[in-house]
Amino acid sequence: MGRNLFLVNLFLLSLASAASASHDYQKALSKSILFFEAQRSGYLPSNQRVNWRGNSGLVDGKANGVDLVGGYYDAGDNVKFGLPMAFTITMMSWGIVEYGKQMAESGELGHAMAAVKWGTDYLIKAHPEPYVLYGEVGDGNSDHYCWQRPEDMMTNRQAYRIDTAHPGSDLAGETAAAMAAASIVFRRSDPAYSNQLLDHAKQLFDFADKYRGKYDFSISVVQKYYRSVSGYGDELLWAAAWLHEATDEPYYLDYLGRNGGPLGGTGWAMTEFGWDVKYAGVQVLVSKFLLQGKAAHNWQVFEKYRQNADFFMCSCLGKGSNNVQRTPGGLLFRQRWNNLQFVTSASFLLTIFSDYLQSAGQNVKCSSGVAVPSDLFNFAKSQVDYILGDNPRGTSYMVGYGSTYPQQVHHRASSIVSIKVDDSFVSCRGGYATWFSRKASDPNLLDGAIVGGPDAYDNFADERDNYEQTEPATYNNAPLVGLLARLHGGNGGFNQLLPVVITKPNVPTRPKPLPIPQPKPAPVPVTGAFSPFTVKQTATTSWIAHGRTYYRYSVIVNNKSSKTAKDLKIIVSKLYGPIWGLAKAVDGYSFPPWLESLPAGKSFEFVYIHSATPADIWISGYTLV
Repeated sequence: MGRNLFLVNLFLLSLASAASASHDYQKALSKSILFFEAQRSGYLPSNQRVNWRGNSGLVDGKANGVDLVGGYYDAGDNVKFGLPMAFTITMMSWGIVEYGKQMAESGELGHAMAAVKWGTDYLIKAHPEPYVLYGEVGDGNSDHYCWQRPEDMMTNRQAYRIDTAHPGSDLAGETAAAMAAASIVFRRSDPAYSNQLLDHAKQLFDFADKYRGKYDFSISVVQKYYRSVSGYGDELLWAAAWLHEATDEPYYLDYLGRNGGPLGGTGWAMTEFGWDVKYAGVQVLVSKFLLQGKAAHNWQVFEKYRQNADFFMCSCLGKGSNNVQRTPGGLLFRQRWNNLQFVTSASFLLTIFSDYLQSAGQNVKCSSGVAVPSDLFNFAKSQVDYILGDNPRGTSYMVGYGSTYPQQVHHRASSIVSIKVDDSFVSCRGGYATWFSRKASDPNLLDGAIVGGPDAYDNFADERDNYEQTEPATYNNAPLVGLLARLHGGNGGFNQLLPVVITKPNVPTRPKPLPIPQPKPAPVPVTGAFSPFTVKQTATTSWIAHGRTYYRYSVIVNNKSSKTAKDLKIIVSKLYGPIWGLAKAVDGYSFPPWLESLPAGKSFEFVYIHSATPADIWISGYTLV
């Protein structure tokens, strides 16, 4: 009997592999971002693409005297939980920071940035004072008693907050991380908004660090749903790491150095990463700083962070001393309830760490052997492929992707007829009787949603009441956005939004850097001295790799005319390296994909890297309107 079962499983696995030899990662990327529009709360914008949703939660915060309209519902219910929402924003932002170039090439960068901004706009509202942060709107108990679409909900919409008398360092720390990471995303497209986010991030970090405590002690109603089991040490380190990434200020590096031991960053070697436990994410970011040669006097502490990052990678690969369990079909398995949240987050860390190591020319040393960067990347890819259908069931666990995917998703909005089709009121308990108990496909397609996924034996029951397996969540999708962009677009080197140079660390001492060559005056444009544009180049940093000195140049193009510029044509000659922030044109370069025109008095930036003196750059054509 056992042998026959093994042969059946092997046969099913071979069928799934043959049927899904390759995947359309671009389509999956588009759908993964689209899912967030179905989770929106508040007044929906005119460009809303999930058109079966309507406005909802329009009085959120009113009873508390604050505007908390907007944000995201976390999963299949209608509650806004601050901790997983902030983690969702952090992970989406990280994906954009690292793989924004690939998203732009797929035409999805704008949608991804809009998804982040929908979250950060809400987080700004939730932080009305330096030491006040609202962490929940709605009550899980009353909400789960009802089965209503968000547009009809009549449940309690009380808002819950933390403050100096009721601290929540984990909630404030994660929200600080989200704001800091998102500030990088908007640094070039909206500097004022970026600075606003950074101000909030710094205030929240100060709040989290100065008034320490677990948020679920202060907001007790959250304990059944998003209890902070790991405490707040990981979020404090996580926030500090993202604030350094956003500001490059040494204070945050020193904070990570001083507190690596006391807050667990160098002590905890983890096998999971998610909305509660952030240590592995912190360890990967600090390893990045180490590989960049930023550690300075913190290098010994940062090496311990790196060892723990390696431990996480080895555990996922099955090459460590405490490996993550896998299903017979090869999926990482941690728990039966919403296991895929851990799969997507771990796969993202594996991918980004692989790229860091590849750039630095390093490997991972595991207890059972060395893992090269491609081992990490290929395993992460196998996990994504499993989710998209390469599994024993041949089922895609992304709704709307592939020929077979979940039809009865545990999700109030998708399981009830759209209010735009039938605006008859759906009552609290009536929704259970009429819609929840239906043994039929959802009337609304929850496109792109990643559901909880199969059990430890690759089994999956597509039933609406099977919430452990069929309920989606924003934090399932968030890590997948950057990962799918990477899988589709390949390794573009460094992110076009914020290029980051990874070099081998020189610790404990570093040689004195070579002087950075300053740019020569830009060649005179073909339009002569009366050109309406200025082109300013600045060498911002340099480093040595493989015996050669590389330079990063920032180029600012300013429209000094009184009119809007379109159809810009830019010539770049004597360039011997990669360039970010421009679109390739037939006869040179043009505006980046996210920029259609340049208003009067405005400027935009692009960057390039090469091992030579500054390139020659000039404007060869334009239209003023």
